[in-house]
Amino acid sequence: MTSLFQEFQLKDVLLKNRIGVSPMCQYSSENGFPNDWHFVHLGSRAVGGAGLVIVEATAVSPEGRISPADTGMYLDEHVEPFARIVRFMKDVGTVPGIQIAHAGRKASANKPWEGDNHIETGKGGWDTIAPSAVPFGGTLAKTPREMTVEDIVRVQDAFVAAAKRALAAGFEWLELHFAHGYLAHEFYSPLANTRTDEYGGSFENRIRFMLETFTAVRKAWPERLPLTARLSVTDWIEGGVTIEESIELVRRLKDAGLDLLDVSHGFVTPDISRVPWGPGFMIPITSRIRKEAGIPTAAGWMITDPQQADQAIRDQDTDLVVLAREMLRDPYWPYHAAAQLDVENSSEVLPVQYARAVKPRQSE
Repeated sequence: MTSLFQEFQLKDVLLKNRIGVSPMCQYSSENGFPNDWHFVHLGSRAVGGAGLVIVEATAVSPEGRISPADTGMYLDEHVEPFARIVRFMKDVGTVPGIQIAHAGRKASANKPWEGDNHIETGKGGWDTIAPSAVPFGGTLAKTPREMTVEDIVRVQDAFVAAAKRALAAGFEWLELHFAHGYLAHEFYSPLANTRTDEYGGSFENRIRFMLETFTAVRKAWPERLPLTARLSVTDWIEGGVTIEESIELVRRLKDAGLDLLDVSHGFVTPDISRVPWGPGFMIPITSRIRKEAGIPTAAGWMITDPQQADQAIRDQDTDLVVLAREMLRDPYWPYHAAAQLDVENSSEVLPVQYARAVKPRQSE
């Protein structure tokens, strides 16, 4: 029976366990460049024993940044600072991944601890773009400019260019951000997309941007390396994205070459009142996606307990468990989970520099 601490093979990439670190925005960059903060933040989670560490939502263009302090992959000069981090993660036995993204109408925002509101154009902010000229709402009140077909092609080209730079930096796992109310999700959801052309209206039209973008990146990303996506599979709001629609979308993405789905939800509007918050609340939905779409999955959201994470793997509800806030609380969660689950040689989850020190002595 498969368990949390068994290896996971996807294409030519082998994870030493089934624990991943979710992309978590740090809002600590300047002009997209990762720095020492990112090196320590990501490196410490790799040292903590996770099999996979995915770098935060990294913008494919300056306009696609959530905030001015987001990381980016829109300059060739971004490659080497990321490569330094990648080399370290590989050295300690962790697979390095990166999520590339465009924030759409949620771009040009302040850092969360500085208000999480839109920054005025010309005062550090910029004009935003989206499928339709419909504002997100709440503190993100800017009305975006509706994208032309030329804009769509330009953004898709930026995704391809970012994927190529990620490969040059040495990343072995690529995730496309199709969730959380950012640009691709905005095209997908009727709550954000009111277009009347071939990119709006019907399900077939609303998924067109996503499928085209994915297909273009698939051609640029090596077949031997995993190409994954994070998708909001439900908006939790009447008139929004449904799980049934998403299962069909995932089947089509699989046909186009998707290797794994990172299952997520919501955030295309400020209304999250219907989200059924609770420990591991996305595991049952992830299980359904995995079975009905026939694709490997990663489950996240409020998974903190090692027993729950291990059981989700054993029950074949998911192939990976990805943690975010819990990894902020405890970068060594994988080691502590291994010990709690009585995994043989649990100290070997850690790099040898630590494992030799924490390994129990015979006299203990």
